[in-house]
Amino acid sequence: MTLGKFDGVHMGHRKLIDRAKHIAIINNMRLAVFTFKVADGKRYPYMDSRQITTFRERERIFEELGADVLIEFPFDDGIADMEPLSFIENILKEKLNAAFVVVGEDWRFGKGGEGNCDLLKASQKIYGFEAVVMEKERHDGREIGSSWVRDEIREGNMETVNVLLGHPYTICGTVVHGNEIGRQMGFPTVNIIPGRDKLLPPNGVYTSKITMSEGEFYGITNVGVRPTVTKGGIMTVETFVFDFCKDIYGQEVAVCPIHFQRPEMRFQSKEALMQQLSRDIEFAKSFF
Repeated sequence: MTLGKFDGVHMGHRKLIDRAKHIAIINNMRLAVFTFKVADGKRYPYMDSRQITTFRERERIFEELGADVLIEFPFDDGIADMEPLSFIENILKEKLNAAFVVVGEDWRFGKGGEGNCDLLKASQKIYGFEAVVMEKERHDGREIGSSWVRDEIREGNMETVNVLLGHPYTICGTVVHGNEIGRQMGFPTVNIIPGRDKLLPPNGVYTSKITMSEGEFYGITNVGVRPTVTKGGIMTVETFVFDFCKDIYGQEVAVCPIHFQRPEMRFQSKEALMQQLSRDIEFAKSFF
């Protein structure tokens, strides 16, 4: 079993999962990934900031990495106030019967985060499991953590984000109908509405990839509220997909912003917007 918040499932998280998977294989065991799921974000705001990866996105990544079991443990008053030793005894051993527990060296658990790796190691013989503590993964000498990834997303530094994650930052969603203004201008878009729990990069236009049942395609994506054509619009993720014209409403797609091209802006006319979109497309095709 490996435990953590796993927001982003970045390179450090992947290191834990890879080690746990190796241990599971050589011992003919199942690999379980344990994380918390918060039902009341207002009650526990420190556990509920916008997510690099939503729980749904995380589930897909864990499956791809070879996890056999995903435990999204409810985070409530009972778990928030649980003493560290009680967490080890009642959760890790009694409920889950963990044989190996793989964590990062900064892992904290129990009431007030009082539990640490020293306590975990001291408890392993008592409760019959083996604790495996991993050093933090680094990039350019700096420890990789979700906070660093978040900062880079907020700055729109998608190339750095994708290096730290070890996989493309992705916005997943179901294709919905828009107001078809893009189609009227000759730039039909694939539109998804991101969840409120999704941490998004700055509003703007991105060189992007989009994955759907038909395959992987290139395009340009606007993250924002479309100020030129709508007033008081909701946040949307709109992608003009190169060389694609099928109807995919209702389909699940994954949009990967690869490179920040320019901020979202209001144009004086639709004609001016169309001219800029043509330049955006030309740049993106050259980029790829």
